[in-house]
Amino acid sequence: MPPPSSPSLQLSREAMRDFGYRIVDMLVDHFDTLPDKPVTEKSDRSTLEQLLREPIPEQGAPPEDVLAQVERDVFSNMMHLDHPRFLALVSSPGNYVSAMADALTAGFNPFLGNWMEASGPTGVELVTIDWLRQLCGLPEGAGGLFVSGGSMANLTALATARHIRLGDQFHDAVIYASDQAHSSVSRGLKVLGFKSEQICILTSDEDYRIPVAVVKKQISQDRKDGKQPFCIIANAGTTNTGAIDPLHELADLCQEENLWLHADGAYGAATVITEEGRALLAGLDRVDSMALDPHKWLFQPYEIGCVLVRNRRHLRETFHVSPEYLQDVKGEQEEVNLCDYGIQLTRSFRALKLWMSLKVFGLAAFRQGVTHGLNLARIAEGKLKKMSGWEIITPAQMGIVTFRYVPKNLSPGATDTFNRTLVVPILADGFALVVSTIIKNRTVLRFCTINPRTTEEDIGQVIEKLDQYAQEQTPNRK
Repeated sequence: MPPPSSPSLQLSREAMRDFGYRIVDMLVDHFDTLPDKPVTEKSDRSTLEQLLREPIPEQGAPPEDVLAQVERDVFSNMMHLDHPRFLALVSSPGNYVSAMADALTAGFNPFLGNWMEASGPTGVELVTIDWLRQLCGLPEGAGGLFVSGGSMANLTALATARHIRLGDQFHDAVIYASDQAHSSVSRGLKVLGFKSEQICILTSDEDYRIPVAVVKKQISQDRKDGKQPFCIIANAGTTNTGAIDPLHELADLCQEENLWLHADGAYGAATVITEEGRALLAGLDRVDSMALDPHKWLFQPYEIGCVLVRNRRHLRETFHVSPEYLQDVKGEQEEVNLCDYGIQLTRSFRALKLWMSLKVFGLAAFRQGVTHGLNLARIAEGKLKKMSGWEIITPAQMGIVTFRYVPKNLSPGATDTFNRTLVVPILADGFALVVSTIIKNRTVLRFCTINPRTTEEDIGQVIEKLDQYAQEQTPNRK
């Protein structure tokens, strides 16, 4: 009996072209019609089971039929985070050039673990990382790598800090952060083996920043108690309010106390490309490590985060291992194997989309996009201040403004519930997406104006909708 023929897993040249052009047309139509679509489209689990559940197909189907199902049943059931009226969370607006770069990356499929297998792509990552290093003002000896996002960037940086400053003896080490720190910080420290009692969470001040004097006092007390203070985690743009910790003061304190200073700039650090952001982030150039997410303010599609370390050799000292099966790919000394600088051996070519979009659009276009987002938050604040019943909780900062409606004669608890329910109708009709959050035990609404395709008209329309719902739901309205 002859052996079965080997499947090619390949389309004909003509079929590949047709399939690719159909995908391009779908993406162009998506970008072109996005403002007219509902911000969120969602089916329940049972409906999706009916649409998608099937046995593993034994035989293939025409690519155009599969693509039609993807468009009809998959991408029609999701939140459009790139929608100009998606003002919730911290969205990734993306851009077409980067989408095409991701297609190239998937097609050429480079392995960025070592230089031998991907010297060109590795070179692009090194150059792009160095561009970010320069923008953040770090010295020439600094470096880093691209990772999945801020969570992995924080984890990589804190693992490096632990290894360089503590080695394997960290049972008595103490890390300091404010109550505004991102959840990925505590999760990362847990993964690294730190106990909850080793993480000192300090109450933020009235501006939602870590109180330096309190940190200094706590460090002194911890030393007296026989503990080992070793790291301060600063916020360079919090998710809730855009608050920025006093980086210069923290850098001075870390220098005095010989502590590692890490800045979580996953959200805010990229605003350093603007004059306003550079002023707000004064002192960012003094940190020992930082997280920065290009899939936020640099408008890249998921996933691309970045970790930068003041001394790039610290990354290699932390993560380098040399298994026997990689002995042939070590290369020359100047050939950089990026697997030696982080957790992953298998690495995708994340840098290409940022590199290509910077080259196609230029840094000036990105700077204009960031400035636009920063201004939109101020515009939203200004509109809300002029409207009866609305109050600003935290003023516009880093493209974030928080606010709420205060009906007359409602208790604080009832006011919280009222604001929580305001987001329900605007989500239900699909016009926009706004979410509530908690600030100093109050329920508030929050705009994040990070999308360069969001217009002042969009902001005005969303505020009008919210005000309409607020008026309709106000108790005993006359």
